[in-house]
Amino acid sequence: MKSATPSAGPLPDMKLFWACFVALVATSFVFGVRANTIGLLQDGFNLSEQQKGAINGAGMWPFAISIIFFSLIIDYVGYKTVALFAIVCHVVSLVLTLRASGYQDFYWSTLLIAVANGTVESFINPVVATVFNKQKAKWLNILHAGWPAGLALGALFCGLLPDTKLFFGAVWQFRFALCFIPVVIYALLILPRAFPVNERVAAGVSYRDMLKEVGAVGFFMITALVAPALAQMLNQEASWTIVFSIAAVVSVLSWFYTRSLGNWLFLVVLVIIGPLATTELGTDGWMPELLKLGGPDFPNFATWIFVYVSVIMTVLRFYAGPIVHRFSPIGLLVISSAIAITGLLLLSNATGWAILGAATIYAFGKTFLWSTTLGLTSEQFPKGGALTLNGVSAIGVLFLGVLGSPYIGYKQDLDMEKRLNTADHSALHALVKGAAKPGIFGNAPTLDQEKIKALPADKTQELERVQAASKRSVFTTIAILPGFMLLCYIGLYGWFRSRGGYRPVEIGAH
Repeated sequence: MKSATPSAGPLPDMKLFWACFVALVATSFVFGVRANTIGLLQDGFNLSEQQKGAINGAGMWPFAISIIFFSLIIDYVGYKTVALFAIVCHVVSLVLTLRASGYQDFYWSTLLIAVANGTVESFINPVVATVFNKQKAKWLNILHAGWPAGLALGALFCGLLPDTKLFFGAVWQFRFALCFIPVVIYALLILPRAFPVNERVAAGVSYRDMLKEVGAVGFFMITALVAPALAQMLNQEASWTIVFSIAAVVSVLSWFYTRSLGNWLFLVVLVIIGPLATTELGTDGWMPELLKLGGPDFPNFATWIFVYVSVIMTVLRFYAGPIVHRFSPIGLLVISSAIAITGLLLLSNATGWAILGAATIYAFGKTFLWSTTLGLTSEQFPKGGALTLNGVSAIGVLFLGVLGSPYIGYKQDLDMEKRLNTADHSALHALVKGAAKPGIFGNAPTLDQEKIKALPADKTQELERVQAASKRSVFTTIAILPGFMLLCYIGLYGWFRSRGGYRPVEIGAH
């Protein structure tokens, strides 16, 4: 099922495109550094797996809140103002990170970095969709090649300089200091650029019509994830009764204003994006930790796999145009989900150099999921403007930050407890067991990192064997998510086909 051939448009501002591209590289560079440094933070500050998950989560859900906030006002304050705010947040958050001295410090500095990253996402997506309004899926895929490119660069620095702490007292400080490099570059590129008027605004679509695309159901979903995210920020346990009550009130108010439950197709995309975000970004955030004990005897093997997967994604997204045109966005999502399932299941059983082959398949599967979903959203809901395009990203990241990433950590804690609390490993369990630590899913059993450091060599090797098997099993759990996505995409593929095939929606068409 092929999409319609796009017509030629006016010559786009490529300098603006590359400024947006490098801004996205800067956001994922930080993500890549954190993913490959979280183990050092755990060792240095005695973090549990769930605390690591909470830090990874803090790097996600504030991202979503800033996307939603700026999507609602960006057409009033202007893209340039939002871009300048992102630059300031990036600089301040990195300074705070370098001064961190424990879990709470890392949590809050990571949270502010996520606000900066979300602010970047809130302006780059609608800018590129507006500049390339006849080839949105293609150019949003190319734009989001910046994400894996930044991941690869961040991980590459970590791999090439594993023990370097030049000018700093710790390796992790040096790594986070490197994040200033892409931030300064994108700031210099952004400052002289002029930004366009959003496609929705230029077409005269009202603010209320934009909100109608999201509707009462969409705002219920957004609020139901924003509320527990804010509770986490305030270090409070979320009451789901209160959360759903607040979401219901917001939903009713939005219905009175818009008289719309939301575009049903957009709501389906919102349901799918949470599992999608956990499949891609959740796995990205945990991959170096999940693979570090199962690979061959090769220095920093897990980090190099992370780089390898990111490079594959970067290259493929740059050549997304012909691929999207050949299969259509929805067809490509069907194929990608099936390949992602295969890759994750292979990763759950792969050891040694076999991980390289499994990671290759996984990379091919996940490459187009996020960026093609953004392309589909921009093409099918142009009246939604920045709100629908960025709302999809927001829901995905909120789901991942509030539920997905902490749950991955929680499952690891439970699985390790189950594997160690057996007759075969009872002596080891007694040596390393730590105090239970609270989280959104309840109290989680932990391992005491200080006790682990004091283990004799034979017990350390025993623990690493158990951890390797436990961490690999997480990939099987994650594989359930693209399985759900695949079923949804097959249904949407059939629906589009029943209507004559996939076609972008023209904003002025009836």
